[in-house]
Amino acid sequence: MSVVEKNKVVGIEYTMLLEEGQVIDSTKGNPFVFLFGAGEVFPKLEEGIEGMSEGEERDIVLEPEDAFGEYDPEAIQVIPQQYFGDEVPVVGMQYFAHFEEGNEIPFSVKELKDGNVTIDFNHPFAGKKIKFHLKVTSIRDASPEELEHGHAHHD
Repeated sequence: MSVVEKNKVVGIEYTMLLEEGQVIDSTKGNPFVFLFGAGEVFPKLEEGIEGMSEGEERDIVLEPEDAFGEYDPEAIQVIPQQYFGDEVPVVGMQYFAHFEEGNEIPFSVKELKDGNVTIDFNHPFAGKKIKFHLKVTSIRDASPEELEHGHAHHD
């Protein structure tokens, strides 16, 4: 029987929840397929899946530093609303900051006040424990092309 290990293509169905039980993502009926050991999932999640067999289920809880990172108060900035041009920013919406190097970094709008906008570059789930309930749905050997490319190829 095959087990989850390096250089295997693994399919998992998972439900991702916040510590309070709020579902934030689910792949039920549509497995997430990835090349194990290629860095496509959180390292601690990979560690928790290693050695599992097809059909096996498990709960794995990731601390903030092993998931979306710690909440960084310095990632909050106040900028003039004029940076948005004619667009009126909406509290709670996510936007992208565009940098000269071509990078795009997402941020969310926290507050509009006195012609200024408070923005937050933290991931929405930063500082939160994340629980995964997952089931291994498939395991197969990776093809030479998948190993060379560093990711699973989907049929």
